[in-house]
Amino acid sequence: MIARLGHVFSSSIIKKQVMGLTGLLLCGFLVGHLAGNLLIYLGPDYFNPYGHALVTNPLIYLAEAGLGALFLAHVGMAARLVIENNKARPVKYYVRQPSGKGSTFASSTMPYTGFLTLVFVILHIMQFKYGTYYVTEHNGVEMRDLYRLVVEFYQSPVAVLWYVLCMVSVGIHVKHGFWSAFQSLGFNHPRYTPMLQKLSWAFAVLVASGFASLPLYCFFQGGN
Repeated sequence: MIARLGHVFSSSIIKKQVMGLTGLLLCGFLVGHLAGNLLIYLGPDYFNPYGHALVTNPLIYLAEAGLGALFLAHVGMAARLVIENNKARPVKYYVRQPSGKGSTFASSTMPYTGFLTLVFVILHIMQFKYGTYYVTEHNGVEMRDLYRLVVEFYQSPVAVLWYVLCMVSVGIHVKHGFWSAFQSLGFNHPRYTPMLQKLSWAFAVLVASGFASLPLYCFFQGGN
């Protein structure tokens, strides 16, 4: 019985379903994270209390652990599928397969855009979660001046360029990943799949442009 269960969960279908489900949940996180980050346009009186509310919530550690587990599950399953595909087909067909049905630039570069996103996330956490701790006060409450940290960090053209390029990569990744996640979970219909593909385009543009606009705003406003 245990052996059968192990065989079921080791199947490529189950792995793709895990990838799809975790990917969709991460897409949901992207929307929430973007919505919060857009408060930077309203200034420190809105952005800093938002950040303070997050870090002082007693559930923050549980949320971070859950998000970390979700991200690791997605990355780990992706790496396993890539390794298994490479073993099954030593010739890296996914790099160039113009005749492949449904093959696109986004689908063929998923391992690369995924890896770049992983590197970005690690550096992003190091830069802001563990970055310089400025202190400010809002309505009599002392809190971290995250607004100052973000604006100062993105006075560097290199930092801005890196962030924008990574967001383009994220956009390419979710452009394919969003609709294919539904396909992996069994939602595949000639009538609705094209609609999901268009929705994926819209979602990718929204996420990439929304996040990419933030460092550009910080840079051009010059910290004022």
